[in-house]
Amino acid sequence: MQKLLITFGTRPLAQRLHKMLNPHFQIIFATSEEVPTFLAANYQKIPTGLNPTFAHEALKLCLDKQIDCILPLGLSEIQSLSSANVLFEEYGIHILAPNQENLNELFVLENPASSVDLILCQDGKSLISEKDLGIKISGLFALADEGDDLALCTI
Repeated sequence: MQKLLITFGTRPLAQRLHKMLNPHFQIIFATSEEVPTFLAANYQKIPTGLNPTFAHEALKLCLDKQIDCILPLGLSEIQSLSSANVLFEEYGIHILAPNQENLNELFVLENPASSVDLILCQDGKSLISEKDLGIKISGLFALADEGDDLALCTI
């Protein structure tokens, strides 16, 4: 089973994703936020996405924990990792986030409501269903009711 690292692991969106993805991935949570001592064993510590060392620290964690895919939920994390995609790919780690070019063109939906259907994609294909977006894009998305507009879901 592939290992998936989800950032902002303490947030409700990350916990919702755990329920959705758990049958398909072994989930590991990471966070830059403070975690109570009794829960600290459940979360890997990472710097904030604005920290210049974020991408390197995330890569080190992925290598140490043998992570196959990383899903950054913070917009600053997505921005940082989108410029480090080649580095992660060299180690066989997939960043589930849009590249910089696509990121600039996407609508961003912060903290989507639990009623919003989510789709996790790698290169336009859902990682847990047969859905295909028809475009080569990776990340966590919500589709518009018509099914033709994408919104990038973040914290």
